[in-house]
Amino acid sequence: MSWRFEKDISGCGLSGIINTKGKLINGSVIIKSIASQHDRGNGLGGGFAAYGIYPEYKDHYAFHVMFDHEKSREAFEQYIKVNFEIERNQAIPTRHHDKVLTHPILRRYFIQIKADRPALKKEEIGDEDFIVKTVMYINSEISGAYVFSSGKNMGVFKGVGYPEDIGEFFCLEEYDAYIWTAHNRFPTNTPGWWGGAHPFALLEWTIVHNGEISSYGINKRYLEMFDYHCSLMTDTEVVAYLLDLLLRKHKLPLEMCLKALSASFWKDIDRMEDDERQMYTALRQVYGSAALNGPFAILIGHSKGLIGINDRVKLRPFVAAKKGDTYYMASEESSIREICPKPERVWHPPAGKPLIIELEEGVN
Repeated sequence: MSWRFEKDISGCGLSGIINTKGKLINGSVIIKSIASQHDRGNGLGGGFAAYGIYPEYKDHYAFHVMFDHEKSREAFEQYIKVNFEIERNQAIPTRHHDKVLTHPILRRYFIQIKADRPALKKEEIGDEDFIVKTVMYINSEISGAYVFSSGKNMGVFKGVGYPEDIGEFFCLEEYDAYIWTAHNRFPTNTPGWWGGAHPFALLEWTIVHNGEISSYGINKRYLEMFDYHCSLMTDTEVVAYLLDLLLRKHKLPLEMCLKALSASFWKDIDRMEDDERQMYTALRQVYGSAALNGPFAILIGHSKGLIGINDRVKLRPFVAAKKGDTYYMASEESSIREICPKPERVWHPPAGKPLIIELEEGVN
């Protein structure tokens, strides 16, 4: 008897675009790019992050929220209006789509924190800490309400379906952004539901991920020590919160933060020069519980740039390209050539070393 064992070990597709001069790119471009990776997903999740889409509300936090029912919406709005001025409250524009048959209530709120907010008024915390606490409370305590985007002048659009269908459902051709990321999901160990689709976001940081975070348990427990609550039932959620903790709260330099997440092997640390070896030893000792284990390729978006990073042995595909002031990152080269047929350069970033592309100084 012969046994036949098949397992898809590289499902999920990623694509990202950034123009370093801040030139706006239409949403139809990123849809076309990720659609070429259709077979990397199974229809249980697609999503996009876009930066620069709300210039008229650039000083407001843009909350994108999904609700299971009207009662959860009422509870959310009652809670939010106590501490925030709501400049605008509207349904997120969508269109009827034959392949998106059901969806939660989808709304967006452009808000600013009240100067005399009652909540936490005895605590001296900054606005961003207050936003994080608010998101954590809503997602874990208000039944059926999930804030899936909370930054300024940016937004996440995601749901259950193939990404090209989700992009059309959210009318993304009506948006222009200087950074886009996209995700085509093939969930293996976690459920396919609207809140569990990628990107995951907190403040300005967004994450799309191909692979598995096998360290999810220890990462989750570590984050809980700092009052982060993982409530969206997908391992990728921890990456967004770890970035917020290490970069904003602990103020690590970006490259140091990324090295903590994709930590160097001890055998490589042992070969370093004394000063470098001491630094990386300390980093692994202090942030061992923040290190990501497992196979992964991750695209990280933020208001000033786009970052791509692999696990330490490159168990998931990741390719980059450049043409003029525009950079591309994706799981497959075909996804780049679909929208940029003749790039000036195409390369495969090495394992464990981040590719960091930032806007030019003075842009935005």
